Amino acid sequence: MGIFFNKNKEKRPTGKGKVISFLNQKGGVGKTTMAFNTAHALSMNDAKVLCIDMDPQANLSYLFGIENSTEDGRSIFQLLINSIRELSPLHRAALWTDCICKEGKIDILPAGQDLSGFELTVAGISGPRQLILKKFIEMNALKTVYDYIVIDGPPTLGLLVVNILCASDGALVPFRPDEFSYKGLTHFYKVLEDINDMEISNTPDVLAHIPNLMDSRRKQESEDLDMIAEHLGEDAVVVEPFMNKAQLVKGQSQKKSVFEFNSKEFLPLQNQFSEIAKIITDWKEQGQYE
Repeated sequence: MGIFFNKNKEKRPTGKGKVISFLNQKGGVGKTTMAFNTAHALSMNDAKVLCIDMDPQANLSYLFGIENSTEDGRSIFQLLINSIRELSPLHRAALWTDCICKEGKIDILPAGQDLSGFELTVAGISGPRQLILKKFIEMNALKTVYDYIVIDGPPTLGLLVVNILCASDGALVPFRPDEFSYKGLTHFYKVLEDINDMEISNTPDVLAHIPNLMDSRRKQESEDLDMIAEHLGEDAVVVEPFMNKAQLVKGQSQKKSVFEFNSKEFLPLQNQFSEIAKIITDWKEQGQYE
């Protein structure tokens, strides 16, 4: 009987795709905008990109023009619940392919307010609650379908973020150049240490720290940025700051990436997001040849 069971339990293909997350405990640092535009930058290189919105505020879903996705169960929350056998009474008929929304070259699994109840919903399960997202990605072999899976996380360090970190191969950390962001970065690295100590999953590589919404007129922000970069250490990658420009606000208000504007004023932002995409693609290629 054991031999029969093992024959049916085939190992799923892992794929060469990479899961990339945008995280910071502090809100208002531009995680969603960074994830949105980086996903578009990656897709311009003919990569197959899936975005997963893991923030109950569903701002990434909104930027892709998706609203009220939870009314018919088409959300990442329901898919995660469906992947947990113990929660079968809460299952609804929904495959991940049914829940995919397409926006140009990018696919997205949207979020909704129901995701705010994730921690309470899974509180009683016997399996490791930290690995639900990771197992969902593995069960559906998403890394064989997509080159990059870009995840936008909530501004917390709760179970949702721990799930994101356990599922991620790489992480990017947007931050404002101020003292509050420095505290948020400190807490973020503490969570990474905790996950490493639990030995339930590999911790993601931190690919870059992204100073965002910087005001060049404020000398204090430049000083705070230098202080944060010094504390992060010489090995940390801190990219060129994104200035607090009207173009980012314009793109967000029109639900467009910076690459959808042809005017010269958007060119610096396009170059910056292309550079972040290059950091990700170079890291992926390096891992394949190691």
